[in-house]
Amino acid sequence: MTTDHFSRIKKAINELSQEQSYKSVCHPHFKDHKMPSLSALEQVVNLSREILFPGYYGDSSIRPDSVSYYIGVNTENLYTILVDQIFAGLCFMCEMPEKFDLSERKSIAHDYASQFISKLPEIRRMLVTDVEAAFLGDPAAKSKGEVIFCYPAIRAITNYRIANALLTIGVPLIPRMISEMAHSETGIDIHPRATIGEYFSIDHGTGVVIGATSIIGNNVKLFQGVTLGAKSFPLDENGNPIKGIPRHPIIEDDVVIYAQATILGRITVGAGSVIGGNVWVTNSVAPKSKIIQFKPRDVLYTEGGGI
Repeated sequence: MTTDHFSRIKKAINELSQEQSYKSVCHPHFKDHKMPSLSALEQVVNLSREILFPGYYGDSSIRPDSVSYYIGVNTENLYTILVDQIFAGLCFMCEMPEKFDLSERKSIAHDYASQFISKLPEIRRMLVTDVEAAFLGDPAAKSKGEVIFCYPAIRAITNYRIANALLTIGVPLIPRMISEMAHSETGIDIHPRATIGEYFSIDHGTGVVIGATSIIGNNVKLFQGVTLGAKSFPLDENGNPIKGIPRHPIIEDDVVIYAQATILGRITVGAGSVIGGNVWVTNSVAPKSKIIQFKPRDVLYTEGGGI
């Protein structure tokens, strides 16, 4: 290393060490407070998948006489790792360490983790319906096993249902990290706070966005590039966006939304409707409507409802 190289590096270190440079992006660490770990959360997701879809993930073969042992071992491992990560999430959200009781938060982490474990049977029941919907809705699917192994939507929906269960219990931060892991892996962005019913399917999936306050009924099918988003946020008296208000669409039962459709705002798409590809919907749609783009110059045609 030459003198010039050393000087450049030293100058960069000095600049990076200035408080005004890092204070807005630095997370302060307090004594005995842990940070959530992405690698540990990958273990949480992988173990959950092994439990929810026994025999499809992991190295162990499943037989009728060993399934209880297999699920028991994985559940115990999941519980241990999840307690640690939930505790880390609780620590991360702490802004007043002097008022943070570590033993109390550890107890809360154990309670949250056990509540999540108790929800796994219902999560599996919901995922069984999602696999069924994907299989029946895709003529190219040869088996449900192929759907579980190969379809990115099932991976993303699994992460969503795990994250949603954790968020419903009250776990901070961790659910969003789990949903963003699926987003990075599949290109499907489902906020863990969204409400999604049974028999949910996403065909292909890349580019799908489902916002936090979206409500999706049963037997809904989305294609790639669909956005269930919000329009511009209302502002408070200080000019800051008002958060926590419902701002995403309600999609009722038995709706199909084709590729690249954009549906914005707190509107309702009525049951049994079909939304064609590449359309832009900002007003509620009556049940059993069909909205398609059928002429040049973005002329839209509706039956039974408007946009």
